[in-house]
Amino acid sequence: METSRNLSIDPKSGFCSNTKIYHSLRTPVPLPPETLPLSAAAQALSLLRNTKLSPENTTLLIDAATGYRLSHSQFLRRVKALSANLQTKIGLSRGDTAFILSPTSLQIPILYFSLLSLGVVLSPANPTSTKSEISNQIDISKPVVAFATSATAGKLPSFRRGTVLLDSPDFESMMTTTTMSGSELEPVEVKQLDPAAILYSSGTTGRVKGVVLSHRNLIALIAGYNTLRTEKVEENPSPAVVLITVPLFHIFGLFMCVRAVALAETMVLMERFDFEGMLKAIEAYKVGSMPVSPPLVVAMAKSELVDKYDLSSLQLVGSGGAPLGKEVTERFASRFPNVEIGQGYGLTESTGGAARMVGPEEGKQYGSVGRLGENLEAKIVDPVTGEPLPPGQQGELWLRGPIIMKGYAGDDEATASTLDPKEGWLKTGDLCYFDSDGFLYIVDRLKELIKYKAYQVPPAELEHLLQSHPEITDAAVIPYPDEGGGQIPMAYTVRKPGSNLTEAQVMDFIAKQVAPYKKIRKVAFINSIPKTPSGKILRRELVNRSLSGPSAKL
Repeated sequence: METSRNLSIDPKSGFCSNTKIYHSLRTPVPLPPETLPLSAAAQALSLLRNTKLSPENTTLLIDAATGYRLSHSQFLRRVKALSANLQTKIGLSRGDTAFILSPTSLQIPILYFSLLSLGVVLSPANPTSTKSEISNQIDISKPVVAFATSATAGKLPSFRRGTVLLDSPDFESMMTTTTMSGSELEPVEVKQLDPAAILYSSGTTGRVKGVVLSHRNLIALIAGYNTLRTEKVEENPSPAVVLITVPLFHIFGLFMCVRAVALAETMVLMERFDFEGMLKAIEAYKVGSMPVSPPLVVAMAKSELVDKYDLSSLQLVGSGGAPLGKEVTERFASRFPNVEIGQGYGLTESTGGAARMVGPEEGKQYGSVGRLGENLEAKIVDPVTGEPLPPGQQGELWLRGPIIMKGYAGDDEATASTLDPKEGWLKTGDLCYFDSDGFLYIVDRLKELIKYKAYQVPPAELEHLLQSHPEITDAAVIPYPDEGGGQIPMAYTVRKPGSNLTEAQVMDFIAKQVAPYKKIRKVAFINSIPKTPSGKILRRELVNRSLSGPSAKL
C-alpha cells in the first residue's frame, strides 16, 4: 500500500494524485516518542549540550541598548535558580498558568525557560493592551500568577499567587539565589502533550482567542531547525548573532527564544524597537540574521538611513507574520545584494512555522513563502465545493502535522470550526496555492477578500503594488460599501515626506497594472497604517475609520 501511495506523490510538488494531499519535500525529521516525558525547555537544553560550542564562553543574550551580556552558562544558572524559587516562594506547579505583561527584556527568555521546565503554562500578552483587553485575555487563560513590570502592573487585577515585578530587586534575587538547603530544584515530569503556552490571536478577524500550544508543538518545530543546523555545522563553528526585532509575546518571538538556546545562537534584544536603533545594533553587534515583519523589509528597502551604517555583517533576513510582495522583495534584493531574504509562513495555531525558504536558491522564488516544513501535510480546498485541488489552483490552505495547536482555550465552538477533530486538519482561513515545484503562495485571507460585483479582489495584491510606488512608504486596502458594486477597493496610503502624490495619481498607478475589477476606486492619505506587532494590518480599524467620517479629515 505504502509503495503505491509513494508512486502517486509527485517528487517535484509533493502532491499525491490519489489522496489530493501535499506532502513536505523536506527530509522527515525523527521526533522523540510522544509518550516520553519531555518539556520544550529540556529538549532545547539537550540540543544545546550536543553543540560544539562551549556554553561557558558563548554569549546567549545581549541587551542592545546597554551591551549587557549573559553567557549560556549564566542563563542556565539563572533558569535553575528562578525555577526553584517559583516552586518554593510562589508555589507554582505543573498545570498552573502564568500571565506575562512586559516589554522585551533579558529577563523574559529566563522566565520562559523556567516556566516551561516546571510545566507552568506561559501566557504572554501585548504590554500596550488596554485593561479591558487584558481582562478578556485573563478570562480565557485563567492564570494563578502574573509577571509584569512596574509600568504595566497597574493594568492587572489581583491573582491567587500574586504579581511578580520583573524589574524589581526581588526578581533579580530569585534569578541569582536560592533559599533551599541543597538549592536543588524539585523535579517535575512534564508530558509532551501538556500545554506549554496560551497565546492570544490578534482579534483582527473576530473575537480574541487563546491558542493552546503543547510542548510537543515546540519540540517538533525546533527539531526541523536543529537538523538543518547539524547539516551545515562547521569544524570550528561560531554562534550565529540574531537580532530579535519581533515582540517576545508573539509566537515568532517565543519560538526564537527557544530556538536560540537549542541552536546555541546569540540573541540581541531591543526593549523598545526603533528603526535607527535596529541599524545601530546590526553594526555594533555584527548581527548576521534577524526575523522581521514585512513593514521592516519595506522600510529597509526604501529608507535613506540605512546608508549611514555598516550592515556588512547581515547575511539573512527572515520575513514572516504577513505576506511580502514580490516588488518589495526585488527592491530589497537590489539594495542588499549580499543579504539573503527568506519568507516564511505560519500562524499562531501552527506554532508560527508551516512553510519557509531554505537557502539562497529557494529565496529567489519571490512572492512565495517557501515550501512546507518538515513532517507536515497540506490540502488546498475549494471554499465553495470543499473539493481538494491540485497545484496551480487557489483554495483554502489546510495543514496537518505535529506543530498544529491543541485548540482554543475554553472555546470548543471555535476549536471545532477550525480544527477537524477526526483527521486533525487545521483550516487556516488563508487563500493559497502551491506551484508545480511545491512552493506555497499566499493570496489573501478568505475573510478579507473584497467582493466587487461578482469578483473577488485580494487586498494584499493591491497593497504590494502600492508599496512598490517610490512615493508611498506604506499602504492598506479595505472594502468600502458601494451601492453599485457591493464593495469597492479603498486604499489608505502613507506618502513619503515631501510628496504631493494625489488620489488620482494613486488610482492611475494601480489601474495600469490590474484588471478593471481590481482598480482602486477611493483613496485616503494617512500618517501611518495601524498594525499588530507582527505586522498584520488592522483592517477592521481602518474600515471603522472609513465609515465614521469624511476621509479628508484623516
